[in-house]
Amino acid sequence: MEEENALELLQRYRRDRRVLLDYMLSGSLIKKVVMPPGAVTLDDVDLDQVSVDYVLNCVKKGGMLELSEAIRDYHDNTGLPHMNNTGPVDEFFLVTKPETSGSPPKRAPPPVPISAPNPVFAPSPVVSLASVAKSESFNSTEVRELTESTEVRELTVDDIEDFEDEDDLEVVDSVRLSRHNPNDAADLVPKLPSFSTGITDDDLRETAYEVLLACAGASGGLIVPSKEKKKDKRSKLMRKLGRSKTDNAVTHSQRATGLVGLLENMRAQMEISEAMDIRTRQGLLNALAGKVGKRMDTLLVPLELLCCISRTEFSDKKAYIRWQKRQLFMLEEGLINHAVVGFGESGRKPSDLRILLAKIEESEFRQSSAGEVQRTECLRSLREIAIPLAERPARGDLTGEVCHWADGYHLNVRLYEKLLLSVFDILDEGKLTEEVEEILELLKSTWRVLGITETIHYTSYASVLIRQYVITQEQGLLKHAIVQLKKIPLKEQRGPQERLHLKSLLSRVEGEELPFFQSFLSPVQKWADKQLGDYHLNFAEDSLVMEDVVLVAMITRRLLLEESEMAMQRTSVMDQDQIESFIASSIKNAFTRTLLVVDKLDEMDEHPLALLAEEIKKLLKKESTIFTPILSQRNPQAIVVSASLVHKLYGNKLKPFLDGTEHLTEDVVSVFPAADSLEQYIMALISSACGEGDIEVKFRKLNLYQIESISGTLVMRWVNSQLGRILGWVERAIQQETVDQFFSLKVPMSSKELNGLFRGVDNAFQVYANHVIDKLAAKEDLIPPVPILTRYRKEAGLKAFVKKELFDSRMPEEIIKSKEMNVPATATLCVQLNTLYYAISQLNKLEDSIWERWNRRKPREQFIEKSIDENSASFKQKGTFDGSRKDINAAIDRICEFTGTKIIFYDLKEPFIENLYKPAVPQSRLEAIIEPLDIELNELCSIIVEPLRDRIVTSLLQASLDGFLRVILDGGPSRYFCPGDAKVLEDDIEVLKEFFISGGDGLPRGVVENHVARARHVIKLHSYESRELIEDLKSVSGVERQRGGSRLGADTPTLLRILCHRGDSEASQFLKKQFKIPKSSAKD
Repeated sequence: MEEENALELLQRYRRDRRVLLDYMLSGSLIKKVVMPPGAVTLDDVDLDQVSVDYVLNCVKKGGMLELSEAIRDYHDNTGLPHMNNTGPVDEFFLVTKPETSGSPPKRAPPPVPISAPNPVFAPSPVVSLASVAKSESFNSTEVRELTESTEVRELTVDDIEDFEDEDDLEVVDSVRLSRHNPNDAADLVPKLPSFSTGITDDDLRETAYEVLLACAGASGGLIVPSKEKKKDKRSKLMRKLGRSKTDNAVTHSQRATGLVGLLENMRAQMEISEAMDIRTRQGLLNALAGKVGKRMDTLLVPLELLCCISRTEFSDKKAYIRWQKRQLFMLEEGLINHAVVGFGESGRKPSDLRILLAKIEESEFRQSSAGEVQRTECLRSLREIAIPLAERPARGDLTGEVCHWADGYHLNVRLYEKLLLSVFDILDEGKLTEEVEEILELLKSTWRVLGITETIHYTSYASVLIRQYVITQEQGLLKHAIVQLKKIPLKEQRGPQERLHLKSLLSRVEGEELPFFQSFLSPVQKWADKQLGDYHLNFAEDSLVMEDVVLVAMITRRLLLEESEMAMQRTSVMDQDQIESFIASSIKNAFTRTLLVVDKLDEMDEHPLALLAEEIKKLLKKESTIFTPILSQRNPQAIVVSASLVHKLYGNKLKPFLDGTEHLTEDVVSVFPAADSLEQYIMALISSACGEGDIEVKFRKLNLYQIESISGTLVMRWVNSQLGRILGWVERAIQQETVDQFFSLKVPMSSKELNGLFRGVDNAFQVYANHVIDKLAAKEDLIPPVPILTRYRKEAGLKAFVKKELFDSRMPEEIIKSKEMNVPATATLCVQLNTLYYAISQLNKLEDSIWERWNRRKPREQFIEKSIDENSASFKQKGTFDGSRKDINAAIDRICEFTGTKIIFYDLKEPFIENLYKPAVPQSRLEAIIEPLDIELNELCSIIVEPLRDRIVTSLLQASLDGFLRVILDGGPSRYFCPGDAKVLEDDIEVLKEFFISGGDGLPRGVVENHVARARHVIKLHSYESRELIEDLKSVSGVERQRGGSRLGADTPTLLRILCHRGDSEASQFLKKQFKIPKSSAKD
């Protein structure tokens, strides 16, 4: 396999090298190109023998290029090893295999001549000497450079003949525009044994074309075209790049029609040179001369061409030797190595034929006269052996009806594959050529020679199409391949003769004997199974392709099962099993990738299991909406299989967490809802695919997580813990001095005196609470007045922004009010809050202590107890300190609210209220306020007692949101917003939210989300176009009452304020017409 890949790379390198040379020689890169003796145009020059390095040096120097010198340089350097001078040390590459070549050479490699330019191309892959010795028909410059080192001699200009581009491939037409890695479809290559002679893909392609010409000649459509020089000397590559000044390429109307035109198109598609085409046509016609009643397709093509084409028809001896070697190798492969009809009773041995082939090859290296005699005698002997052998009947045909020289199964199917490749557009490998139907019809003429049947044709064609799809990713080819797969006759639809013939088609690969379908369809099936084994990855963007691949997998599987004679009655059941296998494999792969994604997420406020549950839920939603409709066509329980497997996989990750959970922690609060939500979703999916009777059965198979049961146990533990903490607080309460003095009095007392004590203490706490807040200013006094509504004007906004440093933005009355207000420092407010909390925390203890000591008073115990029962029972029922508790809590709420408002609207007024989003959103983002806000928050948290921390921080959050809404709704004439700003505003509110959550150390996420909801709604209104807001405002304000309420869920003031901050004319005209709102000015 590695040798075959190396040979493919060599062929690709050869073609790329020729295109590069043609481009440099035909373009404007070289001032002048001097042709070698005997050459008129570049078509007469063999580009394979032109040194690329020499040409590149001429391009760099900008001088004249003499092709004779370039050819001389090529031959001068042929015998030298290929060097790589790109690294720190020069490297050279060996052709031989080191492990079979003995010890390394003791002497240093020959030095590189100073005149030789540095290699431009990467070194060629190392090819074994055995393969090189067997064949020189690689048509590769690199291989010839490596193998001809023993025959190097000085080549002068006089030795250069009239160079003809022996293997001219029509340059551009032979170059595929898309150069894909040949290994992309390596797994789809049919499992066939390699050729012992080392023939290459190019050899197969050229021989396949010769067979096609012979078959076309049988119908009388073979003519020899005259060889004309091209009128346009510039290469087709330059024309296609748009650099040619000549007319456009020949249109379809100018092309030859009929069989002649089709063969010409096939020649170009198969990259056959005109010279080779003419030689082959003439040779076949000469071979048929004198053979009355003989069809051309019954000729032994390689033998007849060897006999009818002489050395003189080649301008280059090496090209002739390569051509002859290819013909000899084809005879050896077709008649000896892989023949359907063996030697049998003919009395001949394969070794005799091999000896003749070797002598023919050897004759070219002898003197001309002796070599010609030896060649002629060997060809005559070869004909005596080969013709009877090739014309022996096979598959029931008559003697002489078919020539079986290329009937050895994998030789003929490989030749046929080369013919099938001509259906692809040479300029766009992902498209079929326009003449595809005519080409396929023409290829039927080769079926007799190559032993192709209808089944073999459809199978080979489908295999070729799928390989081409893998290379180009053109879905049309895959659909066309499916059509061909469906056309393959089933076993019962084939005739008995074809069934026997297909059964006899066996090939041994790596010690395994494979029948025809196994060789061609098992690679296709494995490819399809591999794709579907991870369909979440391979078809994430295109489910239509997945549907086609599923169809390919099912058809090939059925054909292979049928050939293996398995019970077809189980096919449908086994199809379902195969679909389950695809689901299981892909779900596991997708789950593993999801685990890796979750591990990389840096979410401090959510547990990885909670994140995993969310991601898996997304995976299931994609599974149910995209993939299940395709898979359920062949397995109705597809979603049940996938959902059950996901439930099991997530359960395996969840179980250790559940087993280790003993208390209600933040992780539990994060994981349990997510896991329960995922399980409920999975159960809903299973229910949707099952009947009522099957649901319970499916649910019993699930190992449910039991989230609700475990969660209930944890909640009860938490309740008991909280109650224990409350008792501890009560026990730690201190005894009040006044109560001690009251009970130290020895005078008689009644319940009235006790009542008076309660009222006095209660009143004292109320007075203190009211005294603390009486000195505070009203919260509204801290908030600047709302600006007058005006229509936004860009000029006014810019002027106001520019002049903000020159003028105090506050109004005169606002300045006076700020001087009169009592605004305590943040630290003072925190101390007051701590004191109030301490007071209220002692009330319960004080109340219990008073009653306890009252009950212990003596003497007159019975009377006092009776008095308590009759007169003071109402105290406990009503709560003796309820008034104090109410006033203290109200005072705490008032101070918390005042503190939050003070920080935002007073302390941070300039950066927040005045400058945020001024004059436009991108110029002043919320991120600039986070740092000063963080300083204020740290001061609060460092002073305030822990139980009040959330209350004060919540007040700061609410004030921050009030300030944010103030800016985006009542920002004044110097601010404007557009629908595109909504995304930025959403990002900013997210930053503010995460600031207060503080990675789980701040406020609970749910509390923050509830407070942010109002701001999110207003931001969403900002995302609507002015037209939509106007329409909604009309429906709300009564302009169009018949339309009902607000579609956007907003009231009139909110919609009106958003439109006032819009800078477009539509909003301005509406506000002017409907509400008479004036335009803003710089003075506003």
